[in-house]
Amino acid sequence: MPDHDPSIPLPRPRSQRKEDVLTRLRQDNDLWVATASARDEPCLVPLSFAWDVQNGLPDHGTLLLCTKRTNPTARNLTPKGEVRLSLGHTRDVVLIDGTAELVEGTDLSTASGDAFAAKLAWDPRDRPAWVYLRVTPRSVKAWREENELAERLLMRDGEWLV
Repeated sequence: MPDHDPSIPLPRPRSQRKEDVLTRLRQDNDLWVATASARDEPCLVPLSFAWDVQNGLPDHGTLLLCTKRTNPTARNLTPKGEVRLSLGHTRDVVLIDGTAELVEGTDLSTASGDAFAAKLAWDPRDRPAWVYLRVTPRSVKAWREENELAERLLMRDGEWLV
């Protein structure tokens, strides 16, 4: 009798999970963004994003999102800029805790703005009602099944552990 239930995939090594996360960051277009108001009212919304590679290193970057400046997601950013992002569905979770900063379209680098526009076929840089959120990841967790929970932490304090 096999030791493994064939209906449950074998756990991926952490190095494979990191590669899977980076693939999703490059290829996915949308994610969930969680913030909270000053009165601790939660806000969860889907937003489109682009993975903005830093210094030419594919595993070092920030997530670039865009929303109207009057939307709760932009208004909820505290001076600390705490935000939680989620990619995937419940059987392939990526959770990213990070720090978000508001960036005006006119202050966005040409390379970052062009990358966002090319990926999403939308360029709000010249629309004053919109702002970008640049999220710097602090921690990344990824898992598919219970058998990956024990080693789900892939990044801590902005540094990959694998």
